Amino acid sequence: MAERRGIYRVLVGKPEGRRPLGRPRPRWKDNIKIDIQEMGCGGIVWIDLAQDRDRWRALMTAVMNLRVPQNAANFLTS
Repeated sequence: MAERRGIYRVLVGKPEGRRPLGRPRPRWKDNIKIDIQEMGCGGIVWIDLAQDRDRWRALMTAVMNLRVPQNAANFLTS
């Protein structure tokens, strides 16, 4: 009976198929870490910061403002 259980099959089984070639695709939290490091706030634990909506929104607004070039802001207002 133990051989039919899912955990046992995962533990002793061999995976089928192949892994994709190349570097793994970045996850969304990898992008967040990179954005926070670009802001110069590398020491911040972003998961804890995300629990406070107001502080998180302020940080994300600052990050998005870095992404938009200054001349694009002039284009949007005209």
